[in-house]
Amino acid sequence: MKKIKYIIQTTFLLGMVSLTSCKKDFVNPNAPTTDQVFSSARGLVGVNIGNQRTFALGGASVIYGVVTANAFTTNEVILMNSGNTAEFQFSKGGASVDATNTVLGNIWTNSNKVIYDANTVINAADALNDKGYASGLIAHASILKALAIGSMSMLWEKVPEKVGTNVNFIDRTAGFAAAIATIDNALGKINTNAISASYSSDAVSGLDYVNTLNALKARYLLFSGKNAEAITAANLVDLTKKSTFNYDAVSTNPIFTVATATNNVYQPIDSTLGLPATLAPTAGDGRIAFYTSINATVAPRFRINGFYNATTASIPVYLPSEMTLIKAEAYARTGNLASALTELNKVITKTAASDPFKVGANLAASTASTSDAILTEIYKNRCIELYMSGLKLEDMRRFGRANSERKRNFFPYPFKERDGNPNTPADPSF
Repeated sequence: MKKIKYIIQTTFLLGMVSLTSCKKDFVNPNAPTTDQVFSSARGLVGVNIGNQRTFALGGASVIYGVVTANAFTTNEVILMNSGNTAEFQFSKGGASVDATNTVLGNIWTNSNKVIYDANTVINAADALNDKGYASGLIAHASILKALAIGSMSMLWEKVPEKVGTNVNFIDRTAGFAAAIATIDNALGKINTNAISASYSSDAVSGLDYVNTLNALKARYLLFSGKNAEAITAANLVDLTKKSTFNYDAVSTNPIFTVATATNNVYQPIDSTLGLPATLAPTAGDGRIAFYTSINATVAPRFRINGFYNATTASIPVYLPSEMTLIKAEAYARTGNLASALTELNKVITKTAASDPFKVGANLAASTASTSDAILTEIYKNRCIELYMSGLKLEDMRRFGRANSERKRNFFPYPFKERDGNPNTPADPSF
């Protein structure tokens, strides 16, 4: 009940922020003031919980948008109903995806909102006397902020330098650097003052803060081409632990609610998981059955499974095996092919029983021996192991896959940004 109260408080506050352009102020005598919430340690927990809901809950969430935009653009899924306008645009690709796309607009708006609210929490937490409690607050806010910046940097060529009016834009590589800096700040706070037990008892369940911060750091370092640093960060992640966004009967898994349960938006393309024939998973790959199910009577035959198969299914912030694949790729790109193959084969031979999330290929080890062959195997296994994770478009560009395998490289900037900001860059041609 305590956390529910905080969420309600946060919803009120965020509503106040969204109404700053109105002429009148409306005061709720039963709700806390902004100053009260942002000066209260427990109030800041509520702000973080509300911010996590913005990122991870509902069809307008950043998670729904990033997974959906990626899945269509990289051919992981097929459209079920052309009446879903935004998803229909993604299914057509190219110039059909325009600045009116509501899914892209939601990612843009809500990512910026997450960044703004996270900054507010981080700044307010720094002023708290209980530094162990502050470390927890900063860690949670920083995870959400890093994910929001990283999500935008994966989808757009340039991202806002900060949240505000008429802001300038920076290259997406600078966006990844900003996400990494946010993570490093949080890790520094935790190293100085460990997260307190009192914070942990108040916090939302599911997230493993330190492992998640290091995992996201490894991800964005890899995306930035900083391979040695990515290996170091990945090695700090405990691969036996899970970190998830959790859902319940009221706050439901967004992909399940919008797509899986309705069978009216999208479903998996087939057992290829969107890969060309030369890279498609073999029939015995256990990950096919994890990520897809079969409906033998009602079309389509292949259905969404995995992390989006139930109202209350948790969504991983990262998979432990992503860290193994990060190390495999980073080793391969720095010429250490033996270590690259060792890490790759940990994923290929892994059984579901030995994986925290029960994702397992259970296949024979690869015998690839050249740099190109190993990198191709790493790409293939990233696409299968991390299916519908929202990471594939970034992977396709990094591995130099042909444009014919995807429907766009980057996305147009939403009209809601362009109409209000003269600094908005030109849209990419593809």
